[in-house]
Amino acid sequence: MLLSYVRTAILYLVLIICVRLMGKRQVGQMEPAEFVVTMLVANLASIPMQDEGIPLFSGVVPILTVLGVELVLSALSYASVRLRRLLCGKPVILIEDGKILQQNLRKTRITADELTGHLRLKDVLDLSTVQYAILETSGDLSVFLYPGDRPASAKEAGVKAAKQSFPVTVIEDGHLLSNNLPHAQKDEAWVQKVLNRHSATVQSTFLLTVDGDGNEYFAPKEDA
Repeated sequence: MLLSYVRTAILYLVLIICVRLMGKRQVGQMEPAEFVVTMLVANLASIPMQDEGIPLFSGVVPILTVLGVELVLSALSYASVRLRRLLCGKPVILIEDGKILQQNLRKTRITADELTGHLRLKDVLDLSTVQYAILETSGDLSVFLYPGDRPASAKEAGVKAAKQSFPVTVIEDGHLLSNNLPHAQKDEAWVQKVLNRHSATVQSTFLLTVDGDGNEYFAPKEDA
């Protein structure tokens, strides 16, 4: 039984390493080739997990082989447009100049209901406002409204927008992230000053962030 736990833990760590090596895109929207690799690696790992008669090495080798092929193909597809289109396909225009391209809908096997459902996910209810809709290779739908139907930007409205800065996390779940202090241009003395203002400690703080304008966000831990 202990051996089974150890084998499962090792295979789990191998899979985590594989996903990390394949890149962050594996966690979000995946290309067809990436989806196949992810499914294949998961199936290869499940076999030695369930059957202790299979040597662990025999289970790890196919996983690493698939990973190696994926990394090689990724490098080649990055350099070759033809190979990238072969493995990942290419974007398909579903709506062009306000006209639904029914032939492209049939080619991609997307029904009218699915198209309107995707548009609703983009907060679009009126199809007449859509100038372009493009089905990306990841399966996501890019939607572009007519200029007159788009919300006006601050520049178009003649409004001077305030400068925006990225918030930096200083304390997370009771842990002080010292490496982030230089990015926030703060020091531990500032952290202690903020904590004193809220009558809190690092351990009792769930989240503390600060942006470039000095705006702070403090959230204490809730009692379990």
